[in-house]
Amino acid sequence: MSNFKKLKLYPKIKISGGTNKIGPVKVKEENRNYGIDATYDLYNKKNTKITLGGGYSKSSNKAKVNYGSESRTFESQSKPSTYFNVKITKQFKRGGDVMPARNKKNFRSTKSGAGMTAAGVAAYRRANPGSKLKTAVTGKVKKGSKAAKRRKSYCARSLGQLKRASAKTRNDPNSRIRQARRRWKC
Repeated sequence: MSNFKKLKLYPKIKISGGTNKIGPVKVKEENRNYGIDATYDLYNKKNTKITLGGGYSKSSNKAKVNYGSESRTFESQSKPSTYFNVKITKQFKRGGDVMPARNKKNFRSTKSGAGMTAAGVAAYRRANPGSKLKTAVTGKVKKGSKAAKRRKSYCARSLGQLKRASAKTRNDPNSRIRQARRRWKC
């Protein structure tokens, strides 16, 4: 998806110079740099930003040198130069992710497993591009498969949460963490 509003043109004109007095010689110098810089941003569905940049520049120098009563002017111009670059940046949200509304459509009740529904996971992924959130592994899985590894990882992680929970939560068979672990078949 391209975004034409992101096209920016930066005209650059820089004039610098000054007067130097070195002994009997007085030098007045003027430098002019002019050109154009442009950037254009493109975005794709995976929230990757591609910035295309380019430009054109040229510079001219003018120096007026006074030797007592005599003055000389020196002028020079550079050849025009052009450049082009491409920058690719992948954007991920860190912390403060947007959560979907807490309703029956997006979250299960405690009795039915206390996790997110498929619709809830889809809503979360829409709100947080780049997210890899998936629903619980609840069925039979082959030993060593990706699903089996996800289940093993979740069970280990949730056991740590259960151990750190209050005594009331640890001992309650209907607490959300216990129901979720039951649904994941931990």
